Amino acid sequence: MTDTSPLLLSVVELLGHPNPRPWFERAGYRVHTEFSVRKAIAFLRKERPAVIAADFYFQPDFRDRVSNLESLLAAAQGRNDIRVMVFYEAAHQHALDRLRTRFRIDATIPLPASEAEIMHRLETWRTV
Repeated sequence: MTDTSPLLLSVVELLGHPNPRPWFERAGYRVHTEFSVRKAIAFLRKERPAVIAADFYFQPDFRDRVSNLESLLAAAQGRNDIRVMVFYEAAHQHALDRLRTRFRIDATIPLPASEAEIMHRLETWRTV
């Protein structure tokens, strides 16, 4: 990995699944990890990642939002050069579908994520 390798911002808010960081690195990305959306947005203001890979979780008690990701996706919306990959629990597919009607998400990957699926997507994005 070199300083010229594309940057991937990993936003990990759910720690209940294996860490995909080694897969991101094997796909040729430099990885920066944040553990809160607020810090990820601050990072986006300073850096320009090629990919954002983030956990999605649905919270039915949110009044004006569907999930943890609205603010992050809004911050990335005008940047069409940033690809967005979202990891989600299959039980929350309905909420993710609602979110996708409002924000661009380039790939959704159900948990548990498969290394092959992540690697394929990231490698495809590197060659585009």
